[in-house]
Amino acid sequence: MREGFRQSMAWLHTWAGLLVCWVLFLVFCGGTASYFREEITLWMKPELHASHSAAVTNDQAAQTALSALQRKAPDAARWFITLPVERSTALRIGWINPPAKDAPPKTRGKFTSEVIDPLTGEKMPDVRETRGGEFLYRLHFDLHYMPPLWARWIVGFCAMFMLVAIVSGVITHKRIFKDFFTFRPKKGQRSWLDAHNATAVLALPYHLMITYTGLVTLMFLYMPWGIQTAYKGDQDSFFAEVFPSAKNGKPAGKAAPLTPLQPLLAQAEQHWNGIPAVGITINHPGDANATIQIRRREEKGLNYIQPSMQFNGVTGALMSSDGENVGGANATRGVLYGLHIGHFANPLLRALFFLCGLSGCAMVATGALLWAVKTRQGYAKKLAQGGKIGFGLRLVEALNIGAIAGLPIAFAAYFWANRLLPVAMEKRPDAEMNLFFLAWGVAAVLAQIRPDRRMWQWQLWTGALLFMGIPVLNVFTTSSHLGVTLFMAQGPWPVAGFDLTVLALGIGLAFAAWHLGRKKKAEKKIGKTQLRDDANNDADRAGLQEAA
Repeated sequence: MREGFRQSMAWLHTWAGLLVCWVLFLVFCGGTASYFREEITLWMKPELHASHSAAVTNDQAAQTALSALQRKAPDAARWFITLPVERSTALRIGWINPPAKDAPPKTRGKFTSEVIDPLTGEKMPDVRETRGGEFLYRLHFDLHYMPPLWARWIVGFCAMFMLVAIVSGVITHKRIFKDFFTFRPKKGQRSWLDAHNATAVLALPYHLMITYTGLVTLMFLYMPWGIQTAYKGDQDSFFAEVFPSAKNGKPAGKAAPLTPLQPLLAQAEQHWNGIPAVGITINHPGDANATIQIRRREEKGLNYIQPSMQFNGVTGALMSSDGENVGGANATRGVLYGLHIGHFANPLLRALFFLCGLSGCAMVATGALLWAVKTRQGYAKKLAQGGKIGFGLRLVEALNIGAIAGLPIAFAAYFWANRLLPVAMEKRPDAEMNLFFLAWGVAAVLAQIRPDRRMWQWQLWTGALLFMGIPVLNVFTTSSHLGVTLFMAQGPWPVAGFDLTVLALGIGLAFAAWHLGRKKKAEKKIGKTQLRDDANNDADRAGLQEAA
């Protein structure tokens, strides 16, 4: 009975994984890159590399930013200051200009943002606009070119299928840990199954954690019935109670000087046991009802919820302290959310998460390929007789090429676009993202036209050359290439780490393309040997018949 139950899970595991594997591959790739989204953003803004090591205190940076805001946006309704941190050393300011007097009611003001020099307060010259790693982060749950609500429902649907596939896979493979230490190369379907088992078991706890916590992050979207019942459909009341935030009143219309920031930063840091601030929001600056909200830097803990303190903007009196004493349910969700985004991890642990994410990509890819290999073997006799493969297998093989080999091309094209597009180009971030999907679309269409081994090789070699060419491209487009960041130790280490990572990925894709070509030659050689043996056998039989 136990054996029958195990075998009954095989079809569920196969179809739960296959039907959504191409979306899951995109989600895994984007989510894996998100562990280093700040470092990717830094790499994609080479103008900031020279100031990466500029050391200023929080007080100095805050005062510089405040002076710049008072100079640039004295009439703004709200000011924002993002202070330098270890992984994002840029000092950024932003403000919301009030709407025009003749604007329609409820018109929102325009948001403006600048990266400024932490020493002088002047705007950093010619810093290219880019979404950087934030685009890859949003891609893995918001997708693109569609309403975010639709995208999150699609990703959640696929994540649920992924969870079913993982659990049913554990049940199906009764020798799962033994299979992890077994790999039989050059065995066709058996080799793909061994690779699928190894990549799945290698980071099985991670795969379970990342899939389940991914669903938890959007639990209020997928399971709203509890809120609707307890709060009679008033979600605003629920979020106000569970996630309390600063209360900002309306401006008084009476001018008043802003209180100094340094004492407030010192008070907040002391309250948080030495953990400094990461962001400051000033509402109604220069007004008698001004408020100042200070957000704490991320603590190396599992809970992603970060406290904040709100002060009176004129007197400096503490008004509220939020995010510190949360309930058990909220704290549990915060821990699960923190596990998913990995904000608590140090560089080595983030690197481990990155490798686990790559194993997840390999698990999804090998699972899709395994189904195609197994199904093609069923067509072997029909193909030998001159028949054709079915539409379903041809579609799956084309989708495999377009997703597994085409997506690396899209990622590489995104990074190449960052270096080659004009720095002052209008809507530059949109152009970079459009080129990502354009490259991926071309790869997917070509795969549909010719879904064969040659197309696998072409696309793998294209992705390999594009990835390996990124460090070379850096030599001609920036002054922070590997010769500076690594060998001369004069540049930011995250930039060197990015170049080395894409170089390693390119080498991996090149090895896959080379191995695929080598395997094809071996099969041709075996085929020629078989034909020669068959001819010799026919000649021998003819000779025996003639002698008889």
